[in-house]
Amino acid sequence: MARLFGTDGVRGVANQDLTAELALALASAAARLGTSHRTHRVAVVGRDPRASGEMLEAAVIAGLTSEGVDALRVGVLPTPAVAYLTASYDAEFGVMISASHNPMPDNGIKIFGPGGHKLDDATEDRIEDLVNTGPTTRPVGAGIGRVRDAADALDRYLGHVRTAVTAPARGLTVVVDCAHGAASIAAPLAYRAAGANVIAINAEPNGLNINDRCGSTHLDVLQQAVRAHGADLGLALDGDADRCLAVDADGEIIDGDAIMVVLALAMREAGELASDTLVTTVMSNMGLHLAMRGAGIEVHTTSVGDRYVLEELRAGEFSLGGEQSGHIVIPSFGTTGDGIVTGLRLMSRMAQTGATLAELARPMQTLPQVLINVAVNDKATVAQAPSVRSAVAEAEQTLGDSGRILLRPSGTEQVVRVMVEATDEDTARIVASKVAESVSEQD
Repeated sequence: MARLFGTDGVRGVANQDLTAELALALASAAARLGTSHRTHRVAVVGRDPRASGEMLEAAVIAGLTSEGVDALRVGVLPTPAVAYLTASYDAEFGVMISASHNPMPDNGIKIFGPGGHKLDDATEDRIEDLVNTGPTTRPVGAGIGRVRDAADALDRYLGHVRTAVTAPARGLTVVVDCAHGAASIAAPLAYRAAGANVIAINAEPNGLNINDRCGSTHLDVLQQAVRAHGADLGLALDGDADRCLAVDADGEIIDGDAIMVVLALAMREAGELASDTLVTTVMSNMGLHLAMRGAGIEVHTTSVGDRYVLEELRAGEFSLGGEQSGHIVIPSFGTTGDGIVTGLRLMSRMAQTGATLAELARPMQTLPQVLINVAVNDKATVAQAPSVRSAVAEAEQTLGDSGRILLRPSGTEQVVRVMVEATDEDTARIVASKVAESVSEQD
């Protein structure tokens, strides 16, 4: 049977895969798993503006209250806000109803533990076991949980993100694409409070238009708006605002790798980069590694997924990590990626230095990348074949220190992905083709 939890909570088509019954069962199981020594148990519940979020919110609240847990409803807010508020309200756990950058028909449920931290695999497995077991004796009468609305939730969160501002953004004009998502109110308010002149686009959610040809997955809209308004930069959030990508004044994309380079250099200069180390995933471009090597900053690499970045950050007590996709985590400002905070830190750096975003991102020179998907019969064993290992070793020798090769089995298909980065595209293509041929020959 497939595992209920994916890499970032439980997701699926709302009312088909992710039903109200499943949402209730998940919330009930999380409540039963939680610590029972508290006399007053509270869980924070937030959501993005998807239409199905209303239904799932009701189901989650029913699951919580049926187990004697009070539901503190914070309404439509970004995922990082729910994580922060879980800690701020000293709640036992938090629930965010969102499918992040996925299209509108999808929805998801993310559960945060005490302090707003994401759950580890073992805890998710225990919740899944409790979902399968079903409820036991439930409280009655005064033991049933109650529902309250947190009237100050947005103000609390805005007060929190304000602490990320190290220099007022006065004089900067920023276009922010809110993806018709959870940050449609919060992001413009946060950037205006930082002193910027803010032009908000795609900030009118109607429950159906979230991520619809806008936000961090459709940067062309932001690029056009930045050029049209003559803005200094553009910021693109996704539906739940845990990721942020940027666009410079010329409309050129500044991806998560380039953002991490800008922030790592700024934090190292300020003495804030713990152990002079940046944490990222195997998907970050070799150009990031070369930029960090040139600056004397060490890079720790994890598997794909922000949860693995978070685990490494916590284990090493590091202060900056993220993904190429724009999930940027600064632990001193949150337990998960926060797109609003990322934007504030970029604008602060621009204000501090007087440099353009393009100038700040210049140390990040993206190397050409070639990706070949090879269909195989057994993706789990192909990479260990002697001929494949020999081809990979030969490729590594050819690329040296200025390129890299990565073999990665697909998570959903019988496919091995051969990815090569090199200083020029021809070399990358030749090397990738040779390794892909060796992989293909295993069939």
